[in-house]
Amino acid sequence: MQPTDLADPPPNPDSDKTPDVPSPAPSPAPDTPSDASETPPSDDSDSPAKPGDDVKSPGWVRRFLRSPWLSHGLTVLACGMVLAALLYPNVLRRLTLGSFARIPIEAAVLILLLVVLPRRPRLVAGSITGAVLGWLLIQKSLDMGWFKTLARPFDVVLDWELFDDTYSFIRDSYGQIGAYAAAAGTVLGGIAAIALMIWAVLRVADLLHRNRRRSALAATGIASAWMLTLALGVQLVPGIPVAARTTATYAWDRVGQARAGLANEAAFAEEVKVDAFRDTPPDQMLSGLKGKDVIFAFVESYGRNAVESPEFAEGTAAVLTEGQAKLDQAGFAARSGWLTSPTFGGNSWLAHSTLLSGLWINNQSRYRNLTASDRLTVTSAFQKSSWDTVSVMPGATRAWPEGKFYGYNRVWDSRNLEYQGPKFSWAQMPDQYTLKKFTELEYAKPNRDKLFVEIPLISSHTPWAPIPSFFPDWNQVGDGSIYHDVAAEGEQKADIWTDSKKVRTEYGRSIQYTLTTLIDWVQKYGDDDLVVVYLGDHQPSSVVSGDNASHDVPITVVAKDPAVLDRIDSWGWAEGLKPQPTTPVWPMNQFRDRFLTAYGPGQH
Repeated sequence: MQPTDLADPPPNPDSDKTPDVPSPAPSPAPDTPSDASETPPSDDSDSPAKPGDDVKSPGWVRRFLRSPWLSHGLTVLACGMVLAALLYPNVLRRLTLGSFARIPIEAAVLILLLVVLPRRPRLVAGSITGAVLGWLLIQKSLDMGWFKTLARPFDVVLDWELFDDTYSFIRDSYGQIGAYAAAAGTVLGGIAAIALMIWAVLRVADLLHRNRRRSALAATGIASAWMLTLALGVQLVPGIPVAARTTATYAWDRVGQARAGLANEAAFAEEVKVDAFRDTPPDQMLSGLKGKDVIFAFVESYGRNAVESPEFAEGTAAVLTEGQAKLDQAGFAARSGWLTSPTFGGNSWLAHSTLLSGLWINNQSRYRNLTASDRLTVTSAFQKSSWDTVSVMPGATRAWPEGKFYGYNRVWDSRNLEYQGPKFSWAQMPDQYTLKKFTELEYAKPNRDKLFVEIPLISSHTPWAPIPSFFPDWNQVGDGSIYHDVAAEGEQKADIWTDSKKVRTEYGRSIQYTLTTLIDWVQKYGDDDLVVVYLGDHQPSSVVSGDNASHDVPITVVAKDPAVLDRIDSWGWAEGLKPQPTTPVWPMNQFRDRFLTAYGPGQH
């Protein structure tokens, strides 16, 4: 028995007879009543057009959106986006056409993956791939900023906490609206990068699936061309090989960086416990400085380039030479050396904590763990040895709980230094006002205990505009109101940051201002018991120092008592305020132990 076919039989092509077609059911007469619920209302828009009817053509927007040219254009755009993402560098100077004139091996792997997968797995794989490429674009862009400012890549494990400080810097330098705009742009830009890359990969995946055979051949061709150019070392642009594996290598390196960051954090917990001076009795600590006022002054962005780079050396050397003559006349002498800072271009607190703790603090995680420990610092060593410990923080605008860890009895900051003048971009007040106010509040106070003081001098902080004027008559400084005209008439950020040469010029002027101010203060106010240790915290950003600059900063010890400098003769430092090219270079974390040893009763 054959199955019953309910469909109409197909016509026999060999038959001359026209197949019988069932007659349609008769329509009800026009006057026949009917149920409205059974008869849908007439809709002329659904009726077929008749000759003579006016047919409304689609608008130009709809025609454009339906255009095959637009579809092709979007597909080409998606392919270009994926290719660009695979070749996108993470260093700003490599963002050239030559970096994109390459063959990424990842493209061949991605094509083969998307060709062989069924629809649902393809959608999942495409979405994940797009999200990963979008994230890598974000991280590479962060690397560009980190390299330009801090001379290192962004650390996906350890650097998230720095966004809060970045936001504060933008707010203090460019205002609250600028900070909001930067934050919103960063968040929206990141979301857009990931969303657009997911769209691009899925559109490319659809194209590959509709052309599977040709796509497989294309993947084979890309892989073959990549292996050939790799073997031959082909370079269209000198130094940039055509055979690229940028994304795969970068992603693998970032995974390794994350693992190393986590391991480093665990190792630091043990490292912080090792301290040769932990059990040194207070009466033996710093005995070589008994009866002295000791000031540690950090000069913002005072790096080796300020002393040796031809662009800055002449101006800096003139200030140091003139300053040396002033100090000689006042009976002071000096020794100078080099330290290698753990940071570059910013994050000054990492340098401060490294110098004072004797540990290498090169990221925020180490800083956080350090300040949660009971590590002996230079400050707490002075505190235990009966010095009155004071911190003067002109750049601080809020409470600083870390002061307790370091061992400060008091903290003066922008909230209680009574400054009545204008800000100088990020700097809350000029260095000359800071030193004058410190003199009034602490140094010139009668019948006081001997002081240990840390003072960051911040007038040389980026963006280096406007720069305060130095007043030879310190009484002119007053409450800071005199600086209103100085700030208004000086160079502004918008005036210099369009030209890197102007930025470097103003940086050099800012260093000269701070050094002039500090040396003049020592010469005018310093007494026989004063010891000043001043140093740079880090080099300026690469906009000023250039690429591949060292992390070295100058350090100088100034004292009137010859016995203070005699204790560091073995260090091999240069005489005077300027270290020489051959002067020894130490990692900054070695300074604490060398300092405590030199001014203690014995060797450790």
